[in-house]
Amino acid sequence: MDKTTDRAIITVVGKDTVGIIARVCTYLSENRINVLDISQTIVSGFFNMMMIVDMAEAKQSFLDCQKGLDEIGADIGVSIKCQREEIFEKMHRI
Repeated sequence: MDKTTDRAIITVVGKDTVGIIARVCTYLSENRINVLDISQTIVSGFFNMMMIVDMAEAKQSFLDCQKGLDEIGADIGVSIKCQREEIFEKMHRI
């Protein structure tokens, strides 16, 4: 199996508050999802983070991980989206 099929893109966008990265990364760690790359910025009080993660060893299904991240986002007031890398690439082709 191609390794890229195990990778996903997670985006987090919303008003900056304390603990956003900690909540997301704690969830990923607890579910054995490895962060391969991470970028985050704060512009005029708005938080934006993009992560590339490896889900090869994930304890839950991809859909369950999406739901878990959605719940965390709702709890802390940000939007969290998780997409498989190949879908993300197809959606963002020029």
